[in-house]
Amino acid sequence: MIIDATFWVAVSFFIFVIGLIYLKVPQKINSSLTNQITEIKKELDEAEKLKNEAKNLLSDYESKIDKSNKETKDIINKAKKESEKNILEKTKKFHQVMDNKKKIAEQKITQMKQNALNDIKNHSIKIGIEAVESLIKNSVDKAKLDKLYIKNLEQAKTVLKQTKV
Repeated sequence: MIIDATFWVAVSFFIFVIGLIYLKVPQKINSSLTNQITEIKKELDEAEKLKNEAKNLLSDYESKIDKSNKETKDIINKAKKESEKNILEKTKKFHQVMDNKKKIAEQKITQMKQNALNDIKNHSIKIGIEAVESLIKNSVDKAKLDKLYIKNLEQAKTVLKQTKV
């Protein structure tokens, strides 16, 4: 019998395959691959879970940002309304104070006019009485009477001019 190298290679290959099967190498490779697959699945599931948590956190923070922006706008609007209200109140008070001061000034002017008129009346009466007294004292001469009348009239005019100023 001629045994050539091909025969021995085939025999050694079959022995090698039987040895692998006997030592359960394919099962070990299969279980190792299965373990790695399950670990990868676990990692993928954990990554998906973390992704969902990140999305939830992102949406929470976005809602908080939106809420804070809304609150900020509300605060600004309230501040604007309060400032406008304060401006209106201050303007109203200013106008009331100015009206009161105007009324007081008008009353003082009216009082001053009344006092001036009373002074003019009093001086006019006084001048008239003095004129009558001097007429009676100096006799009833027509020339003297005219001079006295003109003099008293000029005095009355100067008193009126002085009280107007």
